[in-house]
Amino acid sequence: MVSKKVLIVYAHQSSGSFNSAAKDAAVEVLTAKGCTVEVSDLYAMTFKATATAEDITGKVKNADHFCYGEETKLAWEAGKLSADITEEQHKLTEADLVIFQFPMYWFTVPAIMKGWMDRVLTLGFAFTHEKRYSQGIFKDKKAMLSFTTGSQESMFSANGINGDMNVTLWPLQNGILHYCGFQVLAPQIFWAPSHVSSEARGTMLEGWCTRMQGLLGENPLAFTPLDCFDGEKGYQLKPEVHEKHAAKEFGLTVGTHLGKALPPNNQMKAGV
Repeated sequence: MVSKKVLIVYAHQSSGSFNSAAKDAAVEVLTAKGCTVEVSDLYAMTFKATATAEDITGKVKNADHFCYGEETKLAWEAGKLSADITEEQHKLTEADLVIFQFPMYWFTVPAIMKGWMDRVLTLGFAFTHEKRYSQGIFKDKKAMLSFTTGSQESMFSANGINGDMNVTLWPLQNGILHYCGFQVLAPQIFWAPSHVSSEARGTMLEGWCTRMQGLLGENPLAFTPLDCFDGEKGYQLKPEVHEKHAAKEFGLTVGTHLGKALPPNNQMKAGV
């Protein structure tokens, strides 16, 4: 059996943090299961978060009206992306599973991790107009978010002050990971570890270690396939698909909800 390759994209400043412990647990458990695990420790790497013309070696096509997406596509095709981007793209190409480990900042990833996504997932390499979503370039790879929150779980509920976590996760899981074609595994959420006992934090890590025993075999979250949308009509849901779900209680997904109630746990559990 060929060894699976795992890339952990990690963003925390402290080796004494819970995020560091979660990352270390993943390295230990997955390595013990025969996986080859590589970690991109973004703070330790002082990874550049800003997407600029400096990401391209040599001259750009249009310096007066610089378009990052188009220019990096051309640079990727010509082998002229900066070394830090090229290295991360190589890691990603090799990986079967990508785990993003981070503390949630302002309902999303830290800036340094968003910078990794902005700079590494370039047009051409990670997606094209034709190859995205269910037909995306990385459709044979899996990816997932593993993160800590500062707020209790109840605060991220449908009745909570922060709102439904399923809604919070939609832009990251659908708009970035699934957009690039990844099969998105259910997130691993560590709820407010800084506000619980050390014993409770230990229990959280044990749960993560247990889950990782079967992580690579998990089914991904459900997203509406690209071919359910009409590309000639602004990528609206095809009438026959809409009609098929007209009598159902819930929408298709958190984003494609058809004006109905959101499907419960659509972005947090597989098979719903």
